[in-house]
Amino acid sequence: MGSITPSSEEDLTFPSLPPFPTDVPTVPLLRISLKDLLAGSAAEEEKLWRACCDLGFFYFDLRGGKGEDEEVDGDGLLEVADEMFGLAEGVFGLGVEVKEGFSMMGQNSYFGYKGYGAFKDRKGLTDRNEFWNVSKDDILGIKHPLPNPEILRREESRAMIRRYMLGSHALVRLILGVLNRRLGLPDGTLQSLHSLTQTSGDQLRWVRSPPQPPSDRRSALGEHTDYGSVTILFNRLGGLQVLPPGSDPTWSYVQPLRGHCIVNLGDAMVKFTAGILRSNIHRVVEPPGEQSGCTRVSLVYFSRPGDEVLLRVLKGSGVIEGARLREGIVEEGEVTAKEWILKRAFGRAKGTEGDRLEKEDSGVEAS
Repeated sequence: MGSITPSSEEDLTFPSLPPFPTDVPTVPLLRISLKDLLAGSAAEEEKLWRACCDLGFFYFDLRGGKGEDEEVDGDGLLEVADEMFGLAEGVFGLGVEVKEGFSMMGQNSYFGYKGYGAFKDRKGLTDRNEFWNVSKDDILGIKHPLPNPEILRREESRAMIRRYMLGSHALVRLILGVLNRRLGLPDGTLQSLHSLTQTSGDQLRWVRSPPQPPSDRRSALGEHTDYGSVTILFNRLGGLQVLPPGSDPTWSYVQPLRGHCIVNLGDAMVKFTAGILRSNIHRVVEPPGEQSGCTRVSLVYFSRPGDEVLLRVLKGSGVIEGARLREGIVEEGEVTAKEWILKRAFGRAKGTEGDRLEKEDSGVEAS
């Protein structure tokens, strides 16, 4: 994974938490250096391309990476991510009745609070986490503010979330730019489908998974693929597992690394590229080893195509057209990104009409 040497491994751990165990299988993710990528390293760009084609997951080392326009700022994003973990404590610390008053199910909305056990996976098992979705369109003023508790209405909270969203989206645009070039698409094609200024399902999500009873431990969130485009993930405890491709795959942990985020692609990128890019199956289980007694909190930015973008194979790339022909892909009907996301998001909501919408869906995304 751009291996961690013994001298650097200690620097990349979280000293305030129990150590990640050394006796569990870990997935060999490539490590991409933001600093080197911004410096124009062809080797770093090739690693990013290979990661997106082969597994769809990689580590992004943000330390020291800063673009000339200062929109991309790795150290700045790491700093605000730390602040966001602090804000999460206040959000999840609200009383149950307060949180349920902003339930995404009760409001028939994709944004707001999801309580513990509100969704089912494909096997019918309920999840073991709670999460809160915050809309990019709300925070950036593209739409009217959505209902939120006082802690999320405060100007300092909204300013913090805005910094986190802008920093994360800058990474997304950088990644999309590299992929756009490698796919041979007209300049700016992928970026234009993910503009900050158009309405979309882009969002921040905090996920909280408390310790499970020792006598009844299982996945906190069942196996699934993400259904957007690019996911930017920060976490400090283990629990995320990836199922690598192959004839005899084994669920393997992704070890959190300090100074890094974890990036993965979603199903929209697979559709856009006729399967050239990969959206890999993953799940969330209890943290391993000594970490199992800790409450796991994740900070995620989900980037989606704009609401009115059609989910179909993109035109203008000989690379993509060749893949479309090889795979025999024939477009059947048209669905917008908004329709796609809502269908997938509520497809496993317990006791809702959405449970029958799409039997082939792979779960509710979270990391």
